[in-house]
This record gives sequence, C-alpha cells and structure tokens, in this order.
Amino acid sequence: MKKTVPIIIFSLSILLFTNVVLFAANKNPRFKVLAIAENGGHHMLYSAAAKIWLNKLAADSNFAIDYIDKPDTISDELLAQYKLFIQLDYPPYGWPYRAVKAFENYIEQGKGGWIGFHHTTLLGEFDGFPMWQWFSDFMGGIKFTDYIPGFAAATVNVEDKNHPCMKGVPAAFTVLKDEWYTYNKSPRPEVHVIASVEESSYVPDSKIKMGDHPVV
Repeated sequence: MKKTVPIIIFSLSILLFTNVVLFAANKNPRFKVLAIAENGGHHMLYSAAAKIWLNKLAADSNFAIDYIDKPDTISDELLAQYKLFIQLDYPPYGWPYRAVKAFENYIEQGKGGWIGFHHTTLLGEFDGFPMWQWFSDFMGGIKFTDYIPGFAAATVNVEDKNHPCMKGVPAAFTVLKDEWYTYNKSPRPEVHVIASVEESSYVPDSKIKMGDHPVV
C-alpha cells in the first residue's frame, strides 16, 4: 500500500442502518462518509438501529453520511468524495467488477479509511459467487467456515486498550447474543488484533470454535 490507512473490522453484530440517501451534519461537514448495508432479510433491524446511531454521531461530530444498499454505484469517482467507507452489513461477494476495482484502489492507494461489520467477513463461495480473493487477503487471508446458529453469549477481551475505537470500553465485556463466525485460520499473523473472543466463556457452550479468535 502507498499510504497507511485505518482499517477496522468488527465481526461482532453491533451497529447498523437502511437505504437512506443523505444525512448532512450541517452545511460545512468536516468530511463525508459512505455506508452500505443489506436492504432485506433479518438484518434490517440491525441496519435501522445503526442508522439512528450513525446519524446522531454525524450530527455530534460534524460529518456528513450517505447510505447505499447495493454496490452497483461504487466507482473511483464516487469513493473519491469520501474519507471513510463503512461496510455496515454487506457481504464481500456479488459486487460488479467496477465496484470491486474501485474499492481495491481506494484501500491500496490510501484514499480513505474503512470499517466493516458482521457480514463483511462472510468470505467464501456463496450464492453462486466465487470468493473475492483480494478481500480475503485484506481480512488476513481468512475463509468463513462456520457460525453458531443458535447464538451464544461470550466475553470479549480488548487487546489494544489504546486504540481510538476502544476509548471508554472496559478491558473485558460481554456480548449477550452473537453468531461468532469462525474461519479456516486466525488472521492474527496478518492483521493488528484489537479484541478477541474468549471461546471458553460461550453460554451455552458450543463445539463450533477456532481457538485464537480475533473479532476486531
């Protein structure tokens, strides 16, 4: 990469939104954010709650945020308008070629930051689409293997307490309900781990584990 660019992936299901076009914090926002999330299925409630939170954050922190619900409009020209791309709950497959190349250029050329949530790490062959290998490498070379369909509570341990996104977060906290995606290997050798889940704390316990299990 030509520049250092902030990249954060949350594989926890935490925040999200819907398909609104534009929310401006005020007439002179400090920067613009583009967010994408699915526009159907059971993640809609997650998306709606995230949108409320993000819009409030935009107003409080003086930035503007645009929302899209599919990657068809993503291009070099579109992304050039934004300092941050949030992949709220949209999987890394089924993107048109132009969107794929534009996103890769955006990251590799250090044009802006990126934050991803949940379905962002659904890496593999899904819905008839091949795996986006560049995106797998971007996530530390991982491939999705399994998840806990019945959900489980678990303790998350913060490993980098000084990272800005962990400001005000306790050293350990409990997520009461999550699917806890697992992968073919830990991405730790290829990424900076901010937090990991303690699999021994699963309630109820599950055999679906991967050992070293980073989640942020």
